Amino acid sequence: MKRREFTQALAATTAATALAPFGIVRAQSQKLKVGVLLPRSGVQGLIGQSCQRGADLAPGVIKDMLGVDIELMNADTETNVDTARTRAERLIQEGAHVLVGPFDSGAAGAIAQVCEQRGVPFVINIAAAPQITEQGYKFTFRNFPTSIDLVRNGLSLMGDLFRATATAPRSCVFMHVNDTFGQANAKAIGAIFPTLNYLPFKILDTIAYDPAAKDLTVEVSKAKATGADFLMLVCRLNDAIILRREMVKQRWNPMGIIGPGNPGMYQSQFYQALGKLSEYCISNVPWYNPKAPLTKTVDAAFRKHNPKEQLMFFALDVGYTFEALLIAADAYKRARSTNAKELAEAIRQTNITSRMMLGGPIKFNAKGQVEGNLSACIQNLNMRPQVVLPAAAAEAKPVFPVPEYKKA
Repeated sequence: MKRREFTQALAATTAATALAPFGIVRAQSQKLKVGVLLPRSGVQGLIGQSCQRGADLAPGVIKDMLGVDIELMNADTETNVDTARTRAERLIQEGAHVLVGPFDSGAAGAIAQVCEQRGVPFVINIAAAPQITEQGYKFTFRNFPTSIDLVRNGLSLMGDLFRATATAPRSCVFMHVNDTFGQANAKAIGAIFPTLNYLPFKILDTIAYDPAAKDLTVEVSKAKATGADFLMLVCRLNDAIILRREMVKQRWNPMGIIGPGNPGMYQSQFYQALGKLSEYCISNVPWYNPKAPLTKTVDAAFRKHNPKEQLMFFALDVGYTFEALLIAADAYKRARSTNAKELAEAIRQTNITSRMMLGGPIKFNAKGQVEGNLSACIQNLNMRPQVVLPAAAAEAKPVFPVPEYKKA
């Protein structure tokens, strides 16, 4: 992602939302039944619960925006692909008109198969494995970057970071979870990184690990032994907490930890579990547009539903889950029907310019993929995630290397 693209998108999104907001219209008589599949328990439970916050506030906001009544049919995938499949089947049997979810790429692939077989629309909120929208599916739609786009944007932001801080690290060690998402990101890095001549470092070693691991002593020791300048990390939430604590135990203080496009380090539970140890971690991820009118509307609804929380700690999860439900409701409003084929066709024709997340309009290509979702460089500063790049949207200046860095 280039600075100019980010700045233009920021300006365009804000202008579009100001000039062409959704109108307030009379509600349709029939409710749209949306099956929401999220990992509210298991290894990814905390992230699933974070996404659920976006689903819970959506019906009220969307009713005011579009006049559409939404009935949520919530299901817990338990961070299990087989459970995701069976829960999707059950939601369809119970009358869901459209399914939304599920945060996890493995679960998304399983649910997509069910929806194609049953002919029910499926709107993915968060899941990055490219193959999901490469199967020729007719009922599966994704408003989230693929791993290839995440990594491309994330690596580009690394270059911006090094230029902004006048640093030139010569090496990194790459650690990643070995689930579907982690493997897809590792594959993307393997394909894209060798083609980029503007990054000053080389990857000394690649270390995969189980996201459900309770102990990462061996993996961290191996990473530390490389003597790499910084850690490039594709993680989830629980493993990120375990890994960061293990780094402290082993007194490993590299220049920094940078995520090229993954969850974990910007989320509320990361700060709560680690306190000051969460500081300075960097996540190059899709993010919300703080200047968009819709962001302010969602923020107000979020504070009403979660009076003790702040949207910034749940931004990606809430934003993309909300937009997935908005896509379904907008299509229903235009289709004037819950017929699966008509609803799917209406989703295919989506063109939402008034949105919350950074990027261009929500429009699906022939494969059911939205293109042009953008990332920002988010750094943990003063116990909260702050945009540090691009400069046009920055809330603070990036800190790299971290103050504790000790050159070997």
